[in-house]
Amino acid sequence: MRRLSLLCLAAACGGGTPAPARPAPAAVAPAPGARAAPLVLSSARINGTTLAYRVVGDSGTPVVFVHGSLGDQGYWDAQVAAFAQTHRVLVYSRRYHPPNPPVDDAQTYSPMLHAEDLAALLLQLDLAPAHIVGESYGAYTALVLAMEHPELVRSVVLGEPPIMPLLTRTPEGDALRRNYVTTTLDVARAAFSRGDSVGAVTAFLRGEGLAAGPGMGATMSHVFEMRREMLASRDQYMPPLFCANLGALHTGVLLVRGDRSPAVFQAITTELSRCLQNDSTATVPGAGHWMNRSNPSYYNQLVLRYIADH
Repeated sequence: MRRLSLLCLAAACGGGTPAPARPAPAAVAPAPGARAAPLVLSSARINGTTLAYRVVGDSGTPVVFVHGSLGDQGYWDAQVAAFAQTHRVLVYSRRYHPPNPPVDDAQTYSPMLHAEDLAALLLQLDLAPAHIVGESYGAYTALVLAMEHPELVRSVVLGEPPIMPLLTRTPEGDALRRNYVTTTLDVARAAFSRGDSVGAVTAFLRGEGLAAGPGMGATMSHVFEMRREMLASRDQYMPPLFCANLGALHTGVLLVRGDRSPAVFQAITTELSRCLQNDSTATVPGAGHWMNRSNPSYYNQLVLRYIADH
């Protein structure tokens, strides 16, 4: 099973000698907007909006990283250099996310909107088909892209997409869903409605299993996009993806979870695995929902091994 082969990254399988244990790096404080140095970004005009991006690496199959909420192209700084050694790497900021201009374009924040933006960007940059690696809402976007534009996708790596409608199948899952909506999404929406941006972002981070910390100032630079998320029509912001359609997906999919992620995201990953009839599931040790930042060395090795086989 692929699950077994992926887990062999941490210890040798079969009759080999177990590899020495590698301690997981400590979780990092959320600072999605922090930068070591200014970067020169390119920009593309697609679908009536402007997207900031950078392409790193001169050869190999393209790998595209899609960030989640409160993120931007710099969210993947711990991945770019490692992947660019063997691949052409595209990182970009999704619509509404810094440093893209905060334009009110009357569109609804949804994975469909972001998937269409990404499809157009891949075609404009001539990077398709590509391996698409998504985290959180970026994984939601990546999965919709694979379903709507399979010709643009070689494989998909999904890090805990928040597809809450999947949890309605069981009473236990639905209880987790309702709790997340009530304690995170509804609280953040109410805070934005009364003009409390700090309270809204703090509530959202808490729901992700994170806490406001030293990077809070940089995180607040994402308020424009977070407000659009939280005030969007919930049916469009988190649309249902049906098991029958997911099961018909022929693209290779790796599901990745953090062993310290909130239970709601763990449950969604389990439901996705069931719908996709997928045994390619891996756990990043010592990591929460933002697993590529909590344990980047393990995450990088895991994903590089998967896309090398696809």
